[in-house]
Amino acid sequence: MSEPTAYRPCVGIVLVNREGRVFVAARIDNPADAWQMPQGGIDKDEDPRQAALRELGEEIGTANAEIVAESEGWMQYDLPPELIGKLWRGKYRGQTQKWYVMRFLGEDGEIDIVTEHPEFRDWKWVPFEQVPELIVPFKRDLYSRLVESFGDVVKTIAHTPQTTV
Repeated sequence: MSEPTAYRPCVGIVLVNREGRVFVAARIDNPADAWQMPQGGIDKDEDPRQAALRELGEEIGTANAEIVAESEGWMQYDLPPELIGKLWRGKYRGQTQKWYVMRFLGEDGEIDIVTEHPEFRDWKWVPFEQVPELIVPFKRDLYSRLVESFGDVVKTIAHTPQTTV
């Protein structure tokens, strides 16, 4: 069987609270001390912006957020060789992602990771600059690019009064 060449279309979310901290969660299927931001696949004929809000609701129990920025293009990462063929029924070699920065409009009590199909076992808010250190190594470069691309946007959210609830 040949190695897959396709990338799974996906969205990623940089969810920012009032203090300018970013949501990260530990995956249920990974016992390592590795954290990630919410992300997920785009359904056939689904708009990426809508997919981002849907994924947020599915993964953390609330989509009480507004999109404030999006990546200009798509960002890709490759799976490490030992995972190719094991994830996504062996169809993809990695993911191509459209990323969105969202301002969280709710309270922490709205976040519920015990969803219909739970993906996370724990969550927390962290400084954005720390996120690349927390992710699995094969996604570290992508997360570093996110911090570089969206660092100023995330700082702005912390200093902008919230007008909607």
